[in-house]
Amino acid sequence: MSGRLTFSANLGFLWTDRPLPDAIRAAGAAGFDAVECHWPYDIPAVSVLDALADTGLPLLSVNTRRGSQPGDFGLSALPGREAEAHAAIAEAVNGAVALGARMVHVMAGKARGPKARAAYHNALRHACALAAPHGLTILIEPINQKDAPGYFLRDTAHARRIIETLGLPNLKLMFDCYHVQRAEGDVIHHLRDLLPVIGHIQFAGAPDRGPPDEGELNYTAVFEEIAALGWTPPLGAEYRPGPDTDATLGWLARARGI
Repeated sequence: MSGRLTFSANLGFLWTDRPLPDAIRAAGAAGFDAVECHWPYDIPAVSVLDALADTGLPLLSVNTRRGSQPGDFGLSALPGREAEAHAAIAEAVNGAVALGARMVHVMAGKARGPKARAAYHNALRHACALAAPHGLTILIEPINQKDAPGYFLRDTAHARRIIETLGLPNLKLMFDCYHVQRAEGDVIHHLRDLLPVIGHIQFAGAPDRGPPDEGELNYTAVFEEIAALGWTPPLGAEYRPGPDTDATLGWLARARGI
């Protein structure tokens, strides 16, 4: 094993009952090592930066916006909306730079077919070019079809083909254990197989996306495998905690011992 695992609080899911700066402070008080969020763009950057400075926590990642139309779940694979997709990418890259984040998750959206593939590949090339001068990693995340029917990036094999086809050094896989379990199963096998292309790892209980100590996935075994693989960056806790995030954090102390 490489040493103590570290953990990031995804504030798109945890402590959503309070403003983002207060959620950052709650994550610090709870003992997380980092934070990540979805869309911080409508919050004054100084407020977020003050909270990060107060806690000493790094901000790992942000997402591109879902989009402006009902049902949007990302824009980058949507033919005919390239200008909006590229603007969302620029906003996310600029936001990441302003807040000191290290990664940007480029959301694909719900689409199929060769035109969608061409739009997505073009958007990822654009994103990686914008991100490279700032040392940012661009992430792509397969999202299971049960939760997001029609989402363009459907499984890890699909994501790997895109990463290998484009050959961009700052394009990596967001490996979400929850989505992999729901779409493909055999999470530990996929972690081992995909390690060279993984840029970030997230987790939640399956099948209900609750805390990691609930459901069918044995996260003691998963975390032990991640440690054995030599993974050192923080793992992103992206689960639905119910009304009281703090009441669900028993898993965090136990995982510290792995």
